[in-house]
Formats: sequence, C-alpha cells, structure tokens
Amino acid sequence: METNERILIIREKILAGLKESYKKLVEMKRKNKSVIVIYKDGAIVKIKP
Repeated sequence: METNERILIIREKILAGLKESYKKLVEMKRKNKSVIVIYKDGAIVKIKP
C-alpha cells in the first residue's frame, strides 16, 4: 500500500467520523432545544434546529 493510498484511507475515515459527530451534535441540540452556532461567509450565524 502506497503512502498516498494510506492518506486517502485515513482522510475518508476522518471525514466519516466528523460527519457522524456532526449528526450527533445536531441530534443533541434538537433534544435540548438549543441553537447551533456556525461560521458562515465570514459571519457568526445562529441556527435553531
């Protein structure tokens, strides 16, 4: 296995983990009825889930 292939595999695993953690974050925020704060287009935005 080449270094580039290893990097791609690790990258995919990291992205999958981030996606799963974001889903859990949104689920928790909905459960607690709290806002999600994100940084979008140079501004801080609050979103109600």
